[in-house]
Amino acid sequence: MWYVYFLQLNNGDVYVGSTNDLKRRFASHQNGQVLSTKPYLPAILKSYVAVETEEHARELEGYFKSGSGKAVALKRLVRR
Repeated sequence: MWYVYFLQLNNGDVYVGSTNDLKRRFASHQNGQVLSTKPYLPAILKSYVAVETEEHARELEGYFKSGSGKAVALKRLVRR
């Protein structure tokens, strides 16, 4: 199982990522091991989507990072 996840950062931004081990990846964010989120900790796991394959997870991650995908994610999945 693969996951596309959404983190609410302390500066108000939303980080989108994908992984096959959500607990491990979230812990690496919280421990400051991810350079792109380290300055904006603590982060809150707001939502995630589970999919079968890495390919599908990467496609969804790319979509949610695009303009229209970001709008959908903010409205339907993150809800600030």
